[in-house]
Amino acid sequence: MSLAMTLGMTIGVRKTLWMMLGEIIGVALVAILAVIGIASMMLQYPKVFLIFKWLGGLYLLYLGIQLYFTKVQISSESHSFSNIPAKHLLISKGFVTAVGNPKGWAFMITLLPPFLDIEKALVPQMSVLVILIMLSELVCMLIYANGGKALSRLLNKGDKAQWINRIGGSLLVFVGIWLAIA
Repeated sequence: MSLAMTLGMTIGVRKTLWMMLGEIIGVALVAILAVIGIASMMLQYPKVFLIFKWLGGLYLLYLGIQLYFTKVQISSESHSFSNIPAKHLLISKGFVTAVGNPKGWAFMITLLPPFLDIEKALVPQMSVLVILIMLSELVCMLIYANGGKALSRLLNKGDKAQWINRIGGSLLVFVGIWLAIA
């Protein structure tokens, strides 16, 4: 989301769509690999899966607390690019960002299991989940890219960015606790 917002502010939403394409492909790959790994672990090693579920919940709790207490300062500087990256570079930047993001893996591995039923066919469930994830990723990136410049001006006034971090951090803490006890 940060990359979409930054690129939206610097090169425009239209050109940022190329990065979004790579990001969505990468997120789909991460989701598919996470689901395959989760399903395999759930069937073969349910106790190990339970340990990973608790670790994932604790990790989300940690991220939420860290986000809650992070000091924020949004820069309102405008960046100018004299040389806008080529389409294939933007696509690969988005893909690498998605696949190389450990938080993305942690979210997929910890948040997808409650939506899987190991008694039913995995492929239809995975297809629905991946499509929903891809659509929500696209919508969120479009929102961030479109609102980046306006948000940077608005958030620099007072401590509004800090409140957004606190709300986001609190939500992560809630999800981490929910995951651990679900």
